[in-house]
Amino acid sequence: MQLTTKNIAQIKPQDGLIIPGENLFTLPEKVLQFGTGVLLRGLPDYFIDKANRAGIFNGRVAVVKSTATGGADAFDQQEGLYTLCVRGLQNGQQVEETIINSSISRVLAAKTEWSAILEIAASEALQVIISNTTEVGISLVEESIEQEPPSSFPAKLLAVLYHRYKAFNGDATKGLVVLPTELITDNGIKLQQIVLQLAAWNKLEEAFVQWLQESNYFCNTLVDRIVPGKLPAAEQEQTEAALGYTDELMIMSEVYRLWAIETDNEKVKEILSFSQADAGVVLTPDITKFKELKLRLLNGSHTFTCAYAIIQGFTTVKEAMNNEAFYQFIDGLMKEEIIPALDNKVVPTDEAITFANNVLDRYKNPYLEHKWLSIAVQYTSKMFMRNVPLIMGYAKNTGKVPEKMAVGFAAYLLLMNIDKNEQGEFEGQINDRTYTITCQYAQALSDKWKKHDEISDLVADILSDTTIWGGNNLLEVKGFEQAVKENVTTLIKQYFSSQVLT
Repeated sequence: MQLTTKNIAQIKPQDGLIIPGENLFTLPEKVLQFGTGVLLRGLPDYFIDKANRAGIFNGRVAVVKSTATGGADAFDQQEGLYTLCVRGLQNGQQVEETIINSSISRVLAAKTEWSAILEIAASEALQVIISNTTEVGISLVEESIEQEPPSSFPAKLLAVLYHRYKAFNGDATKGLVVLPTELITDNGIKLQQIVLQLAAWNKLEEAFVQWLQESNYFCNTLVDRIVPGKLPAAEQEQTEAALGYTDELMIMSEVYRLWAIETDNEKVKEILSFSQADAGVVLTPDITKFKELKLRLLNGSHTFTCAYAIIQGFTTVKEAMNNEAFYQFIDGLMKEEIIPALDNKVVPTDEAITFANNVLDRYKNPYLEHKWLSIAVQYTSKMFMRNVPLIMGYAKNTGKVPEKMAVGFAAYLLLMNIDKNEQGEFEGQINDRTYTITCQYAQALSDKWKKHDEISDLVADILSDTTIWGGNNLLEVKGFEQAVKENVTTLIKQYFSSQVLT
């Protein structure tokens, strides 16, 4: 039996399974969503579905997909229904929840169903636009919005807004709330700027531009939830057998969820009523705090410990977290060094500690197979963006050397002892284990390893290279150079069968 609205009544209730009521299938389409990806289905659509079940938002999501597939796909066959398996730890306790999500009303292909999308744009019910078109999606492509459809997402959005403007004769009450979830800084502001540039390029009337700016609300947002997507084949089969139906769209997510939306507008808050259904939706005048927490404690701790874990022979994050010594290292790194490196006026210490504890639960999630080598992609850029400010901030705030950060940095240097193989990939070796690295600075770091015969010279060269560290010279962080040198030597003795350098 396949998951469909007709078959819902035949699904047997069981512990941990949430089945939607039939009343949810007829709710009006209040949201137009650009993107069918697992992040959108695992986070925004999760919140909307939860609010609908609570009788709060009472609106469904019409989804726009960029590709047109021949025949009926899984979204058509299952009438937008899909199963979300929430799996992970919360406060150290294992959590499992299975939800049949009924938030999606239909999925439309932009290439073949553009007129239907414009009909939604002109509907009374529409209130919100959500997008996740990858970071490249929010970029300026000068093109006519008369195309059916325009190629870029911003042009599609402008076409939708312009069609709505004309349909309602510029009614100021018919503006929309636009919520981009792409992982770029100030995503709402940047999207609005591009849409305004496109309006000028298309020579749209001044009255529309005024309506666009004054009656619509482009909000900066931050999303944070790991949504791996499809379950492994064996687990999918086992889950379907237990549930009593098949589902081609079944996905998994972790328990933790956050959607921070930047607004202080009361009308926007009223429209985004789904925020009342889950504490994971945060409406706030400034999302800086949430960006810092995610960037420094989640992403930053990943980057500081990535090479350290790989050197020790750990393949996945959960494997490393099950090692008590590693667990204590990353716990101390976050609470003893990263948190003191933050501006406590922006990120209150108590909130940072709570977030750090959530991160520990997320890292220990037994259902996630997060590989350390995947985290090491573009390692140097991540070290610069996420962690150089922490190294400097800790030294400034405490006057001390960040010892655990020095361990992580030393491990990073050892992991970047790489050279090109016959396939043109950069390859390294730890004893009998070979690995490949994708990094913008791979060649530069490989050259530095070849250039120097002594660890002290290598460390000094890399730390002082301002072209890598955004103009910063890390030799100026008192005591950090010496700590990194000592840790490189120690790590070689502990984890390498022969010395890498003298």
